[in-house]
Amino acid sequence: MMMKLFLILILISMYGYAQSAEEIAKKAFLSISGYEGSEAVMTMILKNAKGVKNERKLKVVRKEGDSGDKSYIEFLYPNDIKGTKLLSYEVIGSDDKQWLFLPALKRIKRISSRNKSGSFVASEFSYEDISSVNYKNYTYNSVAKTVTKNGKIYFRIVRKPIDKHSGYSKQIIWIDKKNDLIRFGEYYDKHNKLLKKVHFSKYKKIEGIWRIFEIDIENVQNHKSSKLVCKKEVIHKNITNTDVSKRALQ
Repeated sequence: MMMKLFLILILISMYGYAQSAEEIAKKAFLSISGYEGSEAVMTMILKNAKGVKNERKLKVVRKEGDSGDKSYIEFLYPNDIKGTKLLSYEVIGSDDKQWLFLPALKRIKRISSRNKSGSFVASEFSYEDISSVNYKNYTYNSVAKTVTKNGKIYFRIVRKPIDKHSGYSKQIIWIDKKNDLIRFGEYYDKHNKLLKKVHFSKYKKIEGIWRIFEIDIENVQNHKSSKLVCKKEVIHKNITNTDVSKRALQ
C-alpha cells in the first residue's frame, strides 16, 4: 500500500513539473513586451554565399496593440536603398497587413499574404519574420521538453504557424529556462526541410524590459546569412497612430 502511494506521488510530481509549451512561449513573449512604443536605430549586415558583406542602416518604430503590434521601418543608408519603407500591422491569428514603399517607383505596394515568405529587401529575413512575433500566432506541441545545449538548460518547443500562407511548416525554438528568453531557432520550409537557423545572440534590459539587440539568421539552403544589430533603442516612447500609418510611408 505504501509503495503504491509512493508511485502515485511520483507521478503527480512529474505532471506538476510538466509545463505547457504554449505557457512557456507566452512567458517568452511577455519578457520582451510592455515597451508600449519604441524607436530604434539598427544595422543590417548581409553576407552572401561567398562571404561578401553588405551593410545597411535603418530606423524601426514600433507600437504595441492588443490585437497585434504595428511597426514602421525606414532605410537610411546606403543610397541605393535609402527611403525604402515597410509598414507592418500584425493581426493575431490571421494574415498580417504589410505595405512597402519603393522610392524609385514612388509608390506604395501591398505585400500579399502569399508573398509574405519572400525575402525582405534581399535579406534572409522574410516579411513574415519582420511582423509575426506574438505567441498567439502559433499552435504548439503539448508539453515542452527540457534539454541541455552548450552547457545551459532550455525548453525545446515545436510550434506551427496558424497562417496558412506562412512560409514555414514548423519552427523549433529553444527558450532559456533561467530567464524565459528565446535563444535559438530552426525554421523548416513547406516541404519540412530545414531552411533557416536563427540565433537571438544578444539581449539588453531597458527599464526592466528585455529587448533583442542582435539576431543572426542563416539560410542553410542558399548559404547566405543576415544579421540585425540594434545600436540604440528608446522605449515607452509616445508613438502615435500617424507614426505607424500609411501616411508615414509617403
